[in-house]
Amino acid sequence: MKHTLLLLLLVLSTTAFAQKDPYMGIIPAPVSVTKTPGEFKLDPETIILVDTPDNKAVRFFNNYLKNAGYVNTVVDVNRVDRKNYSLKNTITLSLNFKGNMSPEGYKLQITGQQIIVEGRGAGLFYGIQTLIQLIHGTNPGYATIPCAVINDYPRFPYRGMHLDVARHFFDVDFVKKYLDLMAAYKLNNFHWHLTDDQGWRIEIKKYPKLTEVGSIRAQTKIGRAGGIDSDLYDNTPYGGFYTQDQIEDIIHYAEDRYINIVPEIEMPGHSLAAVTAYPELSCDPSKPYKVKETWGESQDVLCPTDETFKMMDEILMEVMNIFPGKYIHIGGDECPKIAWQKSDFCRQLMSEQNMNDASNLESYFISRIEKFVNAQGRQIIGWDEILEGGLAPNATVMSWRGEGGGIAAAQLGHDVIMTPGSGGLYLDHAQSKSAQEPLSIGGNAPLSKTYSYDPIPAALNTEQQKHVIGVQGNVWTEYMSTPAKVEYMILPRMFAVSEVAWTPKENKDYTNFSEERVAKHLAKLDAQGYDYRVPVAYGAEDTTINGNKINVVLKTPVDGAKIFYTIDGYAPRETDLEYKEPLQFTIPEHKTIHLKTITITPSGKRSIISDIKMVN
Repeated sequence: MKHTLLLLLLVLSTTAFAQKDPYMGIIPAPVSVTKTPGEFKLDPETIILVDTPDNKAVRFFNNYLKNAGYVNTVVDVNRVDRKNYSLKNTITLSLNFKGNMSPEGYKLQITGQQIIVEGRGAGLFYGIQTLIQLIHGTNPGYATIPCAVINDYPRFPYRGMHLDVARHFFDVDFVKKYLDLMAAYKLNNFHWHLTDDQGWRIEIKKYPKLTEVGSIRAQTKIGRAGGIDSDLYDNTPYGGFYTQDQIEDIIHYAEDRYINIVPEIEMPGHSLAAVTAYPELSCDPSKPYKVKETWGESQDVLCPTDETFKMMDEILMEVMNIFPGKYIHIGGDECPKIAWQKSDFCRQLMSEQNMNDASNLESYFISRIEKFVNAQGRQIIGWDEILEGGLAPNATVMSWRGEGGGIAAAQLGHDVIMTPGSGGLYLDHAQSKSAQEPLSIGGNAPLSKTYSYDPIPAALNTEQQKHVIGVQGNVWTEYMSTPAKVEYMILPRMFAVSEVAWTPKENKDYTNFSEERVAKHLAKLDAQGYDYRVPVAYGAEDTTINGNKINVVLKTPVDGAKIFYTIDGYAPRETDLEYKEPLQFTIPEHKTIHLKTITITPSGKRSIISDIKMVN
């Protein structure tokens, strides 16, 4: 499989960088790093000692070595006489060690003679990921690893990334590539948004029309959903779905990387694709329906009839037979009540159930679904709207409309996953205020905003804080029609989500993160052909500087990239002056000089153009 991100980790910075940076270039920053002099030299004579050869973390490391061009011998220490092996020039991967350790924690000891990685289950895997980030190789089969002792474990148990495949569909290879990125940065829950108004993407064998009809829309909106060209479409059918065999393959791939998949089957709103396939799910089966061709919510939602619940139970049973994880996400967000308010059936049901308004009807819907899911030994997750009308008894709340829903749920004793768009966790938002950014849903979520988010609200007391089990970055794909666009929008912000989710709050340092570590990791991505947003050179952000004599110091945001600049008012390109040392300008009185810069990486990727106005 060529998707493994580990190949990308082969080329790293020099040992000098690792010695200068307190976190040795590691993302997410570990709990504790004690650097020591020297380095371990990995060469073809290095022996890999393992005490559990069939462990998937061990197999993962062995595959990394093979794919990265290393030819080291792997030895099962249980089958040989240890006296025949010196501990010199060895890497030991151990699940069988003395002492206590967090379930996802690890200890990594690197000396000039040997490396020892210890952890239980996922902990060993994460220790291996850290080790791989520390391998500095230039020649195939040879590398150096700086000496240190690292003790590490995550801040939160749920560390998630979301991907919407309903608005735009992404194939199996890209989903695996997405999982590789997650694994490399110790993210352990993949929230897979499989259904919505714009498409149904999972095969359900009992209801084949869900994919035969519901996976295809006749055309797709061009540009923004509103505005001058709100009626502009591409007149091209769009579709795609995953077979159950493909999904099982992806699940196994994720499991090998200690990633749990949380499937989302949206209900009762965002269900137009399902209603189009089976109109009897609606409150008015006589109406014509079609899979939604533009963005936003639909007023056509699931009707809370016994027939609907029977069908949804059977759909969810197939889903649970495929996905082994604890959680099933059932959506619950943005459910317009208009169809229910017009329905004689719904009004009668509300009267029978002594409901005051349609919000209670949504709670009734969610509670019935939850009872079914709980009866199968699983738990539901829902967006924070499921709080409206009364929260289902055992539900976990995903707080997206700010932190209010999460705070309320935690105060009621429910587990919470924080993912507020206002906190920089909606990675479909623009990455700066510049008009040069590509089309997005709007908003402004720069890397710094994502990084600065703290999932623990001050409004919660110590006991309530325990219900905040994690954090997640969301990727809604209305305006991401290609894998390259998804990569551009999540990178480097996914690094920030990783550090928010894993690293102790007191260890976070944005300057170190952005200017030192991110610069190294973007260089690795660049070398492997990933798409990502190239940050503006540090010190070149759009601003106005007043003065007569002005000094400008810039720093490249990607190792190996070059910064080009102009002062003539034109957009800079690689044919212009290259920044190599601090610039000094004398500004004439009552004049303005525009210093414009662009960063160009070794692979040719470009930042947006920045503009520093120097005014006297």
